[in-house]
Amino acid sequence: MSSSGAERHSGQSPELIRETGAVLDVAMYVVDAHGLIIDVNSQAEKLLARSAEELVGQDAHDLLRRNSRGETMPRAQCLLMQAFLSNRTAHGTQDWFERGDGSLLELAWTVTPCRVGEEARGAVVLFHKEQPDTSTSAPGRDGRPTAPLTELDRLALLAETTTTLTSTLDVDDALDRLVRLVVPLLADWAVIDLFTGGGDVRRTAVLHYEEGALVRKEGLEGPMPPVPEESSMPLCRALRGGSATVAGPRTYHGPPDSGVAVVQRELFEATGIHSAAIAPIRGPREVLGALTLGRADRAGHFDAGELSLLEDITRRAGLALSNAHLYQQQRRVSETMQRHLLPQLPSVTGVQMAARYLAAPNASQVGGDWYDAFVLPDGPTALVIGDVVGHDLDAAAGMAQVRNMLRALAWSHQERPAAIVERLDRALLHLTDISMATVVFAHVEGTDDGQWLLRWTNAGHPPPLLVASDGEARFLEYGHGILLGTGMAPERSDAVITLPPRSTVVFYTDGLVESPGESIDVGLAKLRRSAVPLAQRPLSSFCDRLLDRVRSDDNGDDVALLAFRVPAAPEHGPEAAPAPAT
Repeated sequence: MSSSGAERHSGQSPELIRETGAVLDVAMYVVDAHGLIIDVNSQAEKLLARSAEELVGQDAHDLLRRNSRGETMPRAQCLLMQAFLSNRTAHGTQDWFERGDGSLLELAWTVTPCRVGEEARGAVVLFHKEQPDTSTSAPGRDGRPTAPLTELDRLALLAETTTTLTSTLDVDDALDRLVRLVVPLLADWAVIDLFTGGGDVRRTAVLHYEEGALVRKEGLEGPMPPVPEESSMPLCRALRGGSATVAGPRTYHGPPDSGVAVVQRELFEATGIHSAAIAPIRGPREVLGALTLGRADRAGHFDAGELSLLEDITRRAGLALSNAHLYQQQRRVSETMQRHLLPQLPSVTGVQMAARYLAAPNASQVGGDWYDAFVLPDGPTALVIGDVVGHDLDAAAGMAQVRNMLRALAWSHQERPAAIVERLDRALLHLTDISMATVVFAHVEGTDDGQWLLRWTNAGHPPPLLVASDGEARFLEYGHGILLGTGMAPERSDAVITLPPRSTVVFYTDGLVESPGESIDVGLAKLRRSAVPLAQRPLSSFCDRLLDRVRSDDNGDDVALLAFRVPAAPEHGPEAAPAPAT
């Protein structure tokens, strides 16, 4: 690392840091108060197979620390992180670090506090290869602790629980994270019972830690019997919101007081659990379920301190699950609202039609993407794809306004598409609060000689894609004008073509072809390239596969797609060919 780079990131003398590391012949990096690497020496670069540029500015724990299976080490189980957070000197051995090539390296380390600025604290981490020191009290190679958790361990685990669970809004993901936080650290079995929407209880997960991995026992999962109010058994009390309790096989030796007790007895017999801690998972307003931690393969019973720790963990889990439930409910309502605003496709003799709508993957809000199709009084079928600017309820409401206005104008005036869109543009300025929108409005109709004509106009929208039955694909870029709502009221033009037999036309919104950090031209090229091998597929499969192949995983926008396919040419009809644009 250059001297200037070190001086820029460190409050200490970079020369002194590197000279100290060189004298000790040890790899070394320095972190700031947030755990970000601010300086490294050459020995560290060599040992970690990473350049200074790849290390500086990165979170040292997330980048380097791993368990023996190569998985990111939870902060609550990392002695190095605990020492750093408590601002003390510590030493560890037989810990795993990930190198730049992805390989794992077992190293010994020493961390000691240092000052990295006028007021800020940080730490220096020295590390090297060393014979294992079996006296360490760190978690074992399989992740199981080799000594009871200290108070610092408990605080670190609670901090890790809060950070880990609040960073997801997916219920299943939150439950998976919860189990991995406590197993095998506290137990080798985990059982999750949750209330369903109807007030029933379902055993949603039973997992056992085996040979370094969590194994799901689906045969022990499923619906639970009703929870009686009068039962004094631990799980029933937890599901009613009672405090955490220790249970064991002897708890269920007597006559069962409920069906839940019978299921619990069978659980203990099937798993061999000799000590279990059962705690309620409480949300802000109600009990969501219960978490049971069981010990079968390890000695020792749960004590009062561990029960208290478990209650703190489940309290945090309850808040995270409640937030995830609310998010998913809002998302379902939003998607339902959006889908109900979208129309059913009409039945047109000879023409196949299909439509798809995908909500934004990482947002609870509805958007302004829409499609429409309806048969006009004078014969043609109107096809529409559009997008109102925005990603909220206002955009969805604006979308409904634009759709309804366009339908009314097209039905009442029965003019060419460009004339209808000109009327729509003027109406938006005077009758709505919509800022801007894009739209493609088209007519498709059959001719007396069995051919099919497409006439369209485009107001600032991505161009439709024409896919011939032989796989040739091209964008329909004629008839393009500026988007709606600018106040300029331009004169718009139509374009018209005769569609090749069995050809497919795809209308879509920009969420299909846009991706963060890339030009839309890249997405358009991907769309055309992906459509070519799908030309002969049934239209429904064509749409599904096109969405799978084209939509970027990191795209946070809605997607609306409308596709139609015309029939084959009559046996003795003339060859279909594109007509000139007008």
